Amino acid sequence: MKSNRKFSKGEELANAISHFAGALLAVAGLVLMVYYSSTRGNPVHVVTTSIFGISMIALYLSSTLTHFLPVGKTKDFFFNFDMIAIYLLIAGTYTPFALVTLSGTLGWVIFGLEWGLALTGITMILTRPGNYDRGVNAFYIISYAVMGWLIIIAVVPILERMPTMGLVWILIGGFCYSLGILFFRLFKFRYHHLIWHLLVVAGSLAHFFAIFFYVIPR
Repeated sequence: MKSNRKFSKGEELANAISHFAGALLAVAGLVLMVYYSSTRGNPVHVVTTSIFGISMIALYLSSTLTHFLPVGKTKDFFFNFDMIAIYLLIAGTYTPFALVTLSGTLGWVIFGLEWGLALTGITMILTRPGNYDRGVNAFYIISYAVMGWLIIIAVVPILERMPTMGLVWILIGGFCYSLGILFFRLFKFRYHHLIWHLLVVAGSLAHFFAIFFYVIPR
């Protein structure tokens, strides 16, 4: 997980373009969510979906710049911010489900756990920028996975408050992200990182569908 990983120019261009497309989709998604939340929902819908949308934009823009810029301090800065943005996106994705779909005590517990883990990871990145040795890498990967699959403790309550298809979209998103990690960490063939990027975009789209169709009032 170092910003100076050796990718060809073609790979880096593909990596940048893929997540720039993700950023454009995220902007469109944010506009749609805010519009329909404000016309059909309440301030909680607006705030929580805005957090999700902004976290998507932050991740895709930071990733785009990380891959587009030449090796140097600016690239390293955006690489570190990209790591931070992953925490923001996971916690931001959970926010509408926690505070709108679940709400109540369980919703706030999940909200607190997600953002607590996110702040812990972000603090590590800020206090140890550029330190991505094996042990630190393992912490980041494990914490991302734990945050991402925290949904399993709330499957039953979610099914009680959301149509089954909403949960299906949530799980599809989780599987896309998890499958992407294999290409990110284990597979090293040419353009493997592009596949990781495309799976991340697919995961974000799945979670957008879950929120847009099953969290925002119809």
